[in-house]
Amino acid sequence: MQLDQATPEQLRQWESQLDAEYQGFLAQKLNLDLTRGKPSAEQLSLSDALDGILKGNYIAADGTDTRNYGGLDGLPEAKQLGANLLGVAASDILVGGNSSLTLMFQVMLAAHQFGLKDSASAWKNEGEVSFICPVPGYDRHYTVCAQLGIKMINVAMTANGPDMDAVEALVKADKSIKGIWCVPKYSNPTGVVYSDETVDRIAALGKIAGDNFRVFWDNAYGVHDLIDNAPVLASILEATRRHNTEDSVIQFASTSKITHAGAGVAFVAASAANQAGIKKFLNTCTIGPDKVNQIRHTRFLPDNAALLAHMKKHAALLNPRFEAVLSALSGAFDGTDLGYWEKPVGGYFVSFDTRKGCAQETVRLAAEAGVKLTPAGATYPYGKDAEDRNIRIAPSVPTVPEVVAAMKVFVTCVKLASVRKQLAS
Repeated sequence: MQLDQATPEQLRQWESQLDAEYQGFLAQKLNLDLTRGKPSAEQLSLSDALDGILKGNYIAADGTDTRNYGGLDGLPEAKQLGANLLGVAASDILVGGNSSLTLMFQVMLAAHQFGLKDSASAWKNEGEVSFICPVPGYDRHYTVCAQLGIKMINVAMTANGPDMDAVEALVKADKSIKGIWCVPKYSNPTGVVYSDETVDRIAALGKIAGDNFRVFWDNAYGVHDLIDNAPVLASILEATRRHNTEDSVIQFASTSKITHAGAGVAFVAASAANQAGIKKFLNTCTIGPDKVNQIRHTRFLPDNAALLAHMKKHAALLNPRFEAVLSALSGAFDGTDLGYWEKPVGGYFVSFDTRKGCAQETVRLAAEAGVKLTPAGATYPYGKDAEDRNIRIAPSVPTVPEVVAAMKVFVTCVKLASVRKQLAS
């Protein structure tokens, strides 16, 4: 189906056929959900051994009684788990609660209101504060910026990561820009892995940016490979050391999609200077994190080999779901002008771009047919996708047959919205 080459008569015929298919889906009264990238119940069950794993032994390797207060940095063995996830030294790690998003918000709040170096370094002292947001991207990042009144500036994602020519030009020209959001491996939602060159150029931004610039490096999917011999992300830490910009990057990760999503452990990796600023802030709002949960995780995932073996179990459950999505898209849209999508080999999402002006209508049609999708525009700051194209598909929670059923509806809705848009024009 090539809409740009179709006659009005062909379009009307396609519209009639597609509407008949769509009416059939309406009659089925489906209730399927592809909205959020959460682990399925099967995936959560992979970590049920966490329950009872301590067997009454709450003492950490360094003698810490994990039931008590204190330990702002986290247990040494928990720091090592974070180091395994982020590819850094344990001394670079601070350990938090179950949510890396909480840590991101806390670090951004500290940088904005109080400064990570001293009070003079607080972003708020400089008037308007801006952040670069590669798009499409992660909606929760935008919420953090919006909460703090930080202006968001869109930069397009490419197959290698953010458009670095655009990023560098913006950072050079606008000193109100205090950072950039990055999901460097299996980017949410495109699934792109940043190239070595992109990682190096991001590490060098600290040399051309204004004072107190920070890269928020959200490596949420660093070990979430779906294939063997998966792409390897270059080390941002090594790159910053080459450029002498180590203070410009703060890394984040968690076990949220590794163990129990609502009861995991989160990590921030930062230079000594950044750690000092973060700990000064945290010391005012906590007596210490949940160390009992930290030690549970370190006994469940005692080393990197155990971590990677555990992730292969996740991949075995996720792969058929992703294959169902990608097979449906290829079968319906290969050789057409109806859409574009990445073919991720890890992470939790598939990003689909409709023809211009068709995403919202596709999502509306799907919802009426009983298939819930992330709202069109959610992958852009302020919920505004200027071209109304991007839709994020999250196949992890439904069963494989449910994903297959949902994608049949999705495909028909994309086609129907596209044909009607073309007829209207």
